[in-house]
Amino acid sequence: DNQFAALVSFAYNVGEAALANSTLLREHKAGRFDSAAAQFLRWNKAKVRGVLVPVKGLTRRREAEALLYGSRA
Repeated sequence: DNQFAALVSFAYNVGEAALANSTLLREHKAGRFDSAAAQFLRWNKAKVRGVLVPVKGLTRRREAEALLYGSRA
């Protein structure tokens, strides 16, 4: 349930197409859950003046999603 909730949160924020084409989803489907959890943290950047930079708010959100994804209900 927690994995599903984390993936739904992620998809809501980055879009279904981004999730569908992501390494995160490939790792999840392959059963490599630790690797999938680590992939959340790669999605913490936004364009600022045309350059991708880490954003504190996105970093916190992705850390929370990764933590939820890895937790047991």
